[in-house]
Amino acid sequence: MKIAYITAGAGGMFCGSCLRDNTLAAALHKLGHEAILIPTYTPIRTDEDNVSQPRIFLGGINVYLEQKLSLFQYMPRLLKHLLAVPALLRWVSRFAVQIDAKKLGELTVSVLKGEHGNQRKDVEELAAWLATDVKPDVVNLTNALLSGLVHEIKARAHVPVLCSLQGDDAFLDSLPEPYRAQSMQLIRDHCREIDGFIATCNDYADYMADYFTIPRERIHVVYPGLNLAGHGGPHTRPDNDPFTIGYFARICPEKGLHVLVEAFRILKQTPDLPPCRLRVSGWLGANNNAYFDDLQEKIKQCGLADHFEHVECPDHASKVCFLQSLDVLSVPATYREPKGLYILEALANGVPVVQPRHGSFPELIDATGGGLLVEPGNPADLARGLRLLLQDPNLRGNHGRKGKEAVQDRFHAEAMADQTLAVYQRYVPQQNRCLVQNPGNGVS
Repeated sequence: MKIAYITAGAGGMFCGSCLRDNTLAAALHKLGHEAILIPTYTPIRTDEDNVSQPRIFLGGINVYLEQKLSLFQYMPRLLKHLLAVPALLRWVSRFAVQIDAKKLGELTVSVLKGEHGNQRKDVEELAAWLATDVKPDVVNLTNALLSGLVHEIKARAHVPVLCSLQGDDAFLDSLPEPYRAQSMQLIRDHCREIDGFIATCNDYADYMADYFTIPRERIHVVYPGLNLAGHGGPHTRPDNDPFTIGYFARICPEKGLHVLVEAFRILKQTPDLPPCRLRVSGWLGANNNAYFDDLQEKIKQCGLADHFEHVECPDHASKVCFLQSLDVLSVPATYREPKGLYILEALANGVPVVQPRHGSFPELIDATGGGLLVEPGNPADLARGLRLLLQDPNLRGNHGRKGKEAVQDRFHAEAMADQTLAVYQRYVPQQNRCLVQNPGNGVS
């Protein structure tokens, strides 16, 4: 099967959706299919081998200038291609803080208008390239914010178009009015033209069915999977290391690091508590420096600076090394987390987790047996869960072992690719598929 997978770059940020998209495309290719990962706006950033195409469609500079300068819509195609060179977009991304939805309402609406918006030439160019050069059997949009492409792609390529649901609501809910309402209506209109949807957990599928007014039976669930290369090796920590609580995710309010810091403060007040520390790592954008500085100042004022460490993790190997330094991981996200890749990464290394009881977390922990659930947004209950694992090595070991076995057995990249292919095969007529010998599934 030939699959065109259209993803959205995150402006130089490590993004869970980009990481999952890249892992999925690589796994599909490994299974014998032609999976073409097509970035839009900016290049994607991943800590594994980047399998995306070098060409960037709807380049971020072009999209922005087309919105702000009407004459730019008529600029020569060569100039637009020069402004979409990956090296230039990476360089520009270095000076950009995280996307502020409050400033992008008008642009979001225009892109969602597709062939009727200010970016119509870019939309037409991508659709024409898919139809004439790629000729895929199926197209998968990575999020509903790309749904403005659907009509032009179907009109030109005449193939099924599916859409992944993996976090669209967080951006849309931060749009000011009237742009949020306009965007929601456009997406709901596009959803009627999209053939099917893939969500990353049942909770998010249920929520998005109502959010976008999609019949629930049109949303299929495929849980995330990891490329397990490098994960799961033996831990080499010194025996005298203190109990180590870890956080590994984007450092920002929505991931709940402030909840974990407060839980750590409560935990350290427990009488007769064994030595413990908090280690934090993950991508930190310039727009969240003040947030992180405030947390570090709080830790200092509580007298816990000697028990706190911030660790840079620039690549995959250092990420795994960081995870293997932990006894437990907690990322107490304050929103409905649809994926939770960091949970699977911790479990792949035998590290149990303590997570809030919402979003994808209950499903992942129920499926893996890899940790405990606590009340969302409740630092005291989080401290209680952490203390249970701190004081009971057998409980901690059981959760870590079960979680590792489950990830190795069911939450790896090949399983994610197999399940995704099964969804595609519902929509792609057998006679239209390339006959490719698939090592995992036989002939597809």
